[in-house]
Amino acid sequence: MSFVTYKEKIKGLSSKIISAQKPIRILNSIRVPPEWEAQLIQGQFRTLPKDAKAHYESIPLGFEPREKHAELRVLQEEIGRTLGAEDDLGKHLHAICEEYMQVVQMLSARGTPDFYRYSRGLYGSPKDCFAQDVNSISEMAHLLYGILTGIGTSLPEIVYPENIPAEQVVETLNTRFGQYFGTQKVLAKLSDGIVADAAAGGDKVKIRQGAMFSVRDVDLYEVHEGWVHVGTTLNGRAQKVCEFLSIGPPRCACTQEGLAVIMEIFTFRSFIQRAKQINDRIICIEKAEDGADLLQVIEYLRTEGYTEQECVTHALRVFRGGTLEGGAPFTKDISYCKGFVENYNFLRSAIRASKPFLIPYLFLGKLHVEDIPLLYAKHVEGIIDPPLYLPPHFRDLNGLAVWMSFSSFFNRVDLSAVQGHYKKLFDRYL
Repeated sequence: MSFVTYKEKIKGLSSKIISAQKPIRILNSIRVPPEWEAQLIQGQFRTLPKDAKAHYESIPLGFEPREKHAELRVLQEEIGRTLGAEDDLGKHLHAICEEYMQVVQMLSARGTPDFYRYSRGLYGSPKDCFAQDVNSISEMAHLLYGILTGIGTSLPEIVYPENIPAEQVVETLNTRFGQYFGTQKVLAKLSDGIVADAAAGGDKVKIRQGAMFSVRDVDLYEVHEGWVHVGTTLNGRAQKVCEFLSIGPPRCACTQEGLAVIMEIFTFRSFIQRAKQINDRIICIEKAEDGADLLQVIEYLRTEGYTEQECVTHALRVFRGGTLEGGAPFTKDISYCKGFVENYNFLRSAIRASKPFLIPYLFLGKLHVEDIPLLYAKHVEGIIDPPLYLPPHFRDLNGLAVWMSFSSFFNRVDLSAVQGHYKKLFDRYL
């Protein structure tokens, strides 16, 4: 029998994981039909769409759940035999298989309360606390709600007209992606099969055909969809050994979406309504967890000033896959804010521990922030290649290091006393 290196073993197992998860498409499997929006409008938002469970049963999964679950179980056993029970990277691959097995169970429960049980296990809940902290995601959302609502009414109004057709957005993004990714073929393309205005998929950014966009939208898509989502996919694909980094099980969602939000903020491309929209999704999920149905969540969004179309679109994101009657939402959308906080804490901790070399590895591929120390150690061993595509802020870490250094001190500042001081000044003259 010929000698097989450790790298060859990892590469072989990576290929099998990629192949096993290929037919598992979460968002495609829980997409909502356009008829639901029509039914809501026709019923004047007084009646729920009918037969949600039957709708999901009509969407083929693309795999047989019991067979796929068994396939992943067999692959777990192969990982243990091949790498040994104590191998750290083997444990990581074993956990990826375990998570995809839970995804299979979640998708098998579409349209039932059990869907939420698996969703909460995979993505978390607004009621969860941040790692090593007593503050919950819900508490952060309620705090941000008050701040963002107050800021929104006091900022000068700057109008960004939505006057750019989708075709022009595609052309602009392709030019910018060519400058960022160089010879790598990355394309923005028109799509009539997405609910959102823009969505990344592999090395493509899909732009909704027929929609109109603002300059601010285009700038945001460049960094959120392009630099982060497409960039991490390509960095994962560029791995010679650890190709599994090109695919992302649900636990990667927080780091991915949080990193995209960080890039929006670091490049000053985010804006109040965008931040409020992301935060409102958490509040909507919490309401649905507590029993609010689709109609009640739509009404909440209406009171927050969203258009009728926005109310329906945002509410359906929360209820896709679960039950429309409340109590069983899809919890993925807590990832944006939850991931931002987790990633930001990682940045500060890496700088404070004098380990800034870990920071670019946020872009290594589809990973969770807590995987980075292990993956960097494997880089030192020559098993993992460094990330190929990095935003300028993460290629030269000087500015980020200074920012995080000052940020570490802010925790010591008595914010209530400082706010009291400035409130007196504000009240004296304003």
